[in-house]
Amino acid sequence: MKKPDAEPVVARNRKAAHDYHLGESWEAGIVLQGPEVKALRAGRASLVGGFAIVENREIWLHGVHIPQYSQARWFNEGSRRKRKLLLHRAQIDKIDRKVNESGLTIVPVTLYFKDGRAKVEIALARGKKSWDKRQTIAQREATREAERALHQRLKRRPN
Repeated sequence: MKKPDAEPVVARNRKAAHDYHLGESWEAGIVLQGPEVKALRAGRASLVGGFAIVENREIWLHGVHIPQYSQARWFNEGSRRKRKLLLHRAQIDKIDRKVNESGLTIVPVTLYFKDGRAKVEIALARGKKSWDKRQTIAQREATREAERALHQRLKRRPN
């Protein structure tokens, strides 16, 4: 049986792109416990409100919701507990330097499986002001309107 090329994304943090200017990103492994992996494979997780902190030269992911797996009998612990992220030491030091220098924050963007292992894409982010959010919405609306007009124009044109 052929192995699938790309496993589906478990969770996306769409709110991150709305609330932050996203910068450089990294792929990190995540330390999970047994039933959490089953819950992720069932497609149940939420990255909204999640963030990461560098503590003692390790990165910890806070606020990510992975619900309890209903069929697990043991070790169904807290669904919002902090989880360790796995990155190279040089990457952790670089992230820590940028966070401390520039006042950036680390947010999880996507949670997915790659080669059977759970991965999290984290990004450095700077918070948007309310006028930035309105500007982003206005740009998206303008782009959508232009595409709609183009589609209508092509639809009316005879072949």
